[in-house]
Amino acid sequence: MIRLEQDGGLWIVTIDRPEKANSLTPEMLEELVRIAEAAGEARALILTGTGKVFSAGADLEAAKTGLATSPLWERLSGAIARLPGLTVAALNGTLAGGAMGMALACDLRIAVPTAKVFYPVMKLGFLPQPSDPGRMIDLIGPARTKMILMGGQKITAEEACAFGLIDRIVEPDALMETARDLVADTCAADPEVARAIGALCAPGA
Repeated sequence: MIRLEQDGGLWIVTIDRPEKANSLTPEMLEELVRIAEAAGEARALILTGTGKVFSAGADLEAAKTGLATSPLWERLSGAIARLPGLTVAALNGTLAGGAMGMALACDLRIAVPTAKVFYPVMKLGFLPQPSDPGRMIDLIGPARTKMILMGGQKITAEEACAFGLIDRIVEPDALMETARDLVADTCAADPEVARAIGALCAPGA
């Protein structure tokens, strides 16, 4: 239910459980962590999903037994954030719950017009993943972060793009073509030059 396609230096990871809104089971989360931690050799990484939802986060039944608070979520987002290549979350639909971390950890986020973004941890009685609020604040500021985390608001793709949470809105049939185009120069560049530019673009660099 996690598919990995390797095209030279480009790795494309697809969450493929559309009948369950691409919610993650423990096994799927472990596989995502394994891939992200092995992707240091990739020049670029694209994360996407199948169907109308990018991911609803933890599978409901698994969440009841502790998956919602698993340290694997933070391990996943940390591994993605540390990758030297360019990372893109190609949001084929709504981004919700624990799946927020992996998208926030990417360098770029593009989304289809119908996508929504929400993170109902407070309503469910959980804290967000430790690094998520800081990454969200860096992108959209503290007030809008509180709007999502404490106000419980579902943000449309248009609003998210205006906020800076999403970088570009793309029609569904052009989503993956756009993602590939965004990483094409990085994949073609000298890896050392690409890594150096990535480091210069890091917060606080």
